[in-house]
Amino acid sequence: MVEQLPFKFGAEVYTWFMNNNGETYKGQLGHMIEIIAKAGFAGIQPIYSWMGNLNDPGRLKDKLKKEGIDLAAVALALDWNGVDETEEERKEADRAISMLQHFPGAVLCTVQIPTGRHELNVRRKNLINIVNQVSRRAMEKGVICSFHPNSPPTSITRTEEDYAVILEGLDESATGWCPDVGHIINGGMNPLKKMKEYASLINHVHYKDWDGKPEFALMGEGKVDLLGITQWLKDQDYKGWIICEDEGKEALEDPDFVTLHDGRWIKETLINGLI
Repeated sequence: MVEQLPFKFGAEVYTWFMNNNGETYKGQLGHMIEIIAKAGFAGIQPIYSWMGNLNDPGRLKDKLKKEGIDLAAVALALDWNGVDETEEERKEADRAISMLQHFPGAVLCTVQIPTGRHELNVRRKNLINIVNQVSRRAMEKGVICSFHPNSPPTSITRTEEDYAVILEGLDESATGWCPDVGHIINGGMNPLKKMKEYASLINHVHYKDWDGKPEFALMGEGKVDLLGITQWLKDQDYKGWIICEDEGKEALEDPDFVTLHDGRWIKETLINGLI
């Protein structure tokens, strides 16, 4: 049934990264690919810095082909706290872009690692400049880009004001916006309302559920209107990926269980609820 929709569902590996700050599953991207495929997802979004030897395009292609899923996107998460990229940040971004050239259609999902809300106005301006620079370089190489805000208290991309400043500063010719519905509600906004407001920017989507206790919940057990959002995307004929990035507390103990649960919930509840 998923294949009949204009978009596909995939899974993000951050669900595993939550376990012991990534140490438990370090170097096990192959295992994550296997579980994501078993869950019925069509694609995967790894974190570039956490790919191990599978950042080699040939090895990654072979593993994805064996498990029957696609590379939907790669998350590039960097500090980006200066006026411009540091030399190492630029090298890391360019390595990720180079890898993605081997996977036509896969998205470079840019994310700033939260480090505090000091010097907010200047740092938001700097972030816009850096994201646009990275996205333009990627565009020149034929790589699609999407910027992903987040919502920890130390993030400069979490509030409604942050969204207005940053999203309206993005170079629309080079990058889109990846709304993460869990981060949007965690930042005090209505996810669907915010998506409608900036609909023209959306080219990649992240799903997580939220219950405010204190933050995220297992998919289907929180307060995010995932059915209503999915119905809207379907009605808009959205063509991109929907990536599940479950950060429910269960992921701290058993990220395999969480990913398998999400795959079942999407097929049995979410998709069956669409008109």
